[in-house]
Amino acid sequence: MGTATHSVIDDINGHIEALGLAARRAARVLAASDSGPRNEALRAMARHIRAGQAELTQANQQDLEAAEAAGLEAALMDRLALTGARIEAMAEGLEQIAALPDPVGAISQIEPMPSGIRVGRMRVPLGVVGIIYESRPNVTADAAGLCLKSGNACVLRGGSESLRSNQAIAACIQAGLKEAGLPEQAVQVVGTTDRAAVGALITADDHIDVLVPRGGKSLIARIMQDASVPMIKHLDGVCHCFVDAAADLDMAERVVINAKTQRYGTCNTLETLLIDAGVAPTLLPRLKTRFDEIGVELRGCAASRGIVDGLTVATAADWDEEYLAPILAVRVVSGLDEAMEHIAAHGSGHTDAIVTDHHPHAERFLREVDSSSVMVNASTRFADGFEYGLGAEIGISTDKLHARGPVGLEGLTSQKYIVLGEGHVRE
Repeated sequence: MGTATHSVIDDINGHIEALGLAARRAARVLAASDSGPRNEALRAMARHIRAGQAELTQANQQDLEAAEAAGLEAALMDRLALTGARIEAMAEGLEQIAALPDPVGAISQIEPMPSGIRVGRMRVPLGVVGIIYESRPNVTADAAGLCLKSGNACVLRGGSESLRSNQAIAACIQAGLKEAGLPEQAVQVVGTTDRAAVGALITADDHIDVLVPRGGKSLIARIMQDASVPMIKHLDGVCHCFVDAAADLDMAERVVINAKTQRYGTCNTLETLLIDAGVAPTLLPRLKTRFDEIGVELRGCAASRGIVDGLTVATAADWDEEYLAPILAVRVVSGLDEAMEHIAAHGSGHTDAIVTDHHPHAERFLREVDSSSVMVNASTRFADGFEYGLGAEIGISTDKLHARGPVGLEGLTSQKYIVLGEGHVRE
């Protein structure tokens, strides 16, 4: 683990290469380990985090003071802070990961082939995972825990404002690894705030097998443009809910309000509401009243503004916007086909929902909407690894290859074919 909070690393590429080489060696040890040592390491990490609360708080306070002096905005200051409750949550999270089923080594049903060989597939680690994230230091523990449980080593590059906190957390994690007899280099933090380190990490394809970026649009866009390492990503969470003409309107009101207001700043929050013209005159005034009470601004199309007063005029840009704020775009559509056309044109492939009591419409929506999560009569806020029974997630992928949707332990593994024979040769 680097210690360069107060020093400059002159050779950034050399630093990343050293981390990558050490991680690769550690990954081979983890791949050969069984779940017992990995679970013991996770529990030991939790103990060291609890025991190190004073050191974690001190390091975090230094980060907070530096961030305040640099003018970091209040919302990011809040994400940066490590309270006692958040430190305990990190420890509990590691213990919860230890209790999850181990995906590594699981073999799919082995089938006999006409030649006599038997063919199956075994789940294996990806190898070395590079994770780039911003602000929240608790991601250091979460990411390390998920990577370790799935048999992967990881190289972590957190936000520059949280380097001291990340290094202090990593010290606890490495102590837990050592206690369990696993290589400390299985979890490493990039030891510099120099932005050149990101460029070096995303092009270190000799040492890093996959990238998981967790950050804003600018970070994701840069990595998409410059990376030579494959990545698991999502760029936007422009989530939709379509209220069908056959919807139960009480259900629709409940689902829409929850999807928008349960939390504003998450990638599975509702950003665009589509309402069938047949029910819009009844439902939209009800929703307008509720959203006014809560303090959500509605930006509507011409048809929606003709039904209720007080809607802001929606521009073309609103249909593509991930607000992450108490703002909701509203469009009245002629039916299911127009709703799905809108989602295809403006959606980000994250999460989209329909509220309907008409089974054929629900089936079409599930089949034809091309998103990582598609829902019927449920809030988009359920698009989450914990809610899907994965136990935990490292992020949500809107890619279509390897992993899609919430990425849990299975998403941090791959499969290889295994062939069992008894001296078989191919004729």
